[in-house]
Amino acid sequence: MVQVAAALLFAVAAGLGLTVILAMLKNNENAILSALLGEGAFPADAAPQPGPASQVITLRRSPARRDASRAVRSDYTRPQLSRAA
Repeated sequence: MVQVAAALLFAVAAGLGLTVILAMLKNNENAILSALLGEGAFPADAAPQPGPASQVITLRRSPARRDASRAVRSDYTRPQLSRAA
């Protein structure tokens, strides 16, 4: 009885997985098939071409950075570790 239930559950899971794969193919058929063929989803001639920027955007300068002062401790000793560590 348990084996029959497990087999039915496996069949339902396999059917659901197949349904999801077919739905993905239906929605993105062109992109998936072109990627599988090695062409990629976006053809190279339709991609943006590199070149000089048409407009230059200048960024505003940030205020000068102030470093926080830190206390210097010269009496720092390393803790002794056991040889097992």
